[in-house]
Amino acid sequence: MKMWLRRIGGAVLMGLMWAVVWAPIGPLCGFIVDRDGSMDEPWIVVGAYPGFLSAVVFSVVIWIAERRRRLDELSLTRVGAWGAVAGLLVGMLPLVAGSSDTQLPTWLLVVVGVITLLSALTAAGSLALARTGNFNFLDANAAVAEVDALGGRR
Repeated sequence: MKMWLRRIGGAVLMGLMWAVVWAPIGPLCGFIVDRDGSMDEPWIVVGAYPGFLSAVVFSVVIWIAERRRRLDELSLTRVGAWGAVAGLLVGMLPLVAGSSDTQLPTWLLVVVGVITLLSALTAAGSLALARTGNFNFLDANAAVAEVDALGGRR
């Protein structure tokens, strides 16, 4: 139970970090889309929400695909690919939420592409932080290593 709480906490913490990194993207989108300020949108949230969701989905994808390995043990290309998968899944949420329209709007393809790219880049940044040793939030084996270090069984 303690391991699952640690994993969930790590995913939420990574989500908050990604949300902070992605938050400036929202006002940039607002500047492009709404130059005259007529839309009443909290643009910072437009960047932060997909960042948080992408990080949580990335954490789940890493847990499923790389069960026995820590984030800092993975290669950059692998982490980037898993980040892109997470971004693609999050970017496709508007399609899953549904519309009866059979044609995809162009803006949706742009949004999916941007979220996928940002997610891959942020995943690579998370790997760089994890390799420093200070920010490895997805270390599922930490509890096992602590027990093993105390002479317990694995």
